[in-house]
Amino acid sequence: MTELFNIQHQVIVVTGGAGVLGGSIAAHLLKENAKVVIISRSEQTVADKLLELRQISDQVIGFACDVLNEEALVTVKNKIIKQWGKIDSLINAAGGNMPGATIGPDKSIFDLQMKDFRKVSELNLDGTVLPCMVFGKEIVAGGKGSIINVSSMAAAQALTRVVGYSASKAAIDNFTKWLATEFALRHGDQIRVNAIAPGFFIGKQNLRLLTNEDGSYTDRGNTIIQNTPMKRFGKSEELNGTVQWLLSDAASFVTGIVVPIDGGFSAFSGV
Repeated sequence: MTELFNIQHQVIVVTGGAGVLGGSIAAHLLKENAKVVIISRSEQTVADKLLELRQISDQVIGFACDVLNEEALVTVKNKIIKQWGKIDSLINAAGGNMPGATIGPDKSIFDLQMKDFRKVSELNLDGTVLPCMVFGKEIVAGGKGSIINVSSMAAAQALTRVVGYSASKAAIDNFTKWLATEFALRHGDQIRVNAIAPGFFIGKQNLRLLTNEDGSYTDRGNTIIQNTPMKRFGKSEELNGTVQWLLSDAASFVTGIVVPIDGGFSAFSGV
């Protein structure tokens, strides 16, 4: 790896770091000799992921913490500073969806459960804004660093059914651009904020939405494949190169963008 892409010794916080995509990113960062902090809500999930990640490197710590709990986030931040003295970068991979914020095949917008819609909005948007406030303060204090938010293909174009998720991820795009501008104007050109927009990756939350019990694709899964020029779903490790680029000096003049990682989905008209 050339010096330009070097992230060695960076202290990088990954919210949702025990999940499929966040966990893959955390593993890659450790292989690149970064120091990694994973955050997830479940103590057991964090413990299990730490066992896995420590087979790569012992430069990883983890905390059970709700990204919607500012007080808990501050406690985690203080523990990181006590152990490693700084925070260089933040990856906001925590997020998710709920059935009540999704319109089923036999439902319409009039069946939307606003309680779940609000919960999804809070998890995806507030759960990104709060870590940016808490950990971003330390990044700014250090004078240099990068924040990467996780958007979605659902943000830029209408995907049927996932109304709550789509609205909150669209807000992530706007917040990313807003915060990038705020930090650059107020704190200079060394503090950068960008987002990645994964296409369709199969994880725990969408497994049954995209695949049947026998492993074949559902109707929705087939529709996605038909509209993805590469004709396949993404692999979790295929996010890692873009993430490393955005964290490194190779992206030193890059801020306020949302990078699609989608096999061409966002470029294809369907015709």
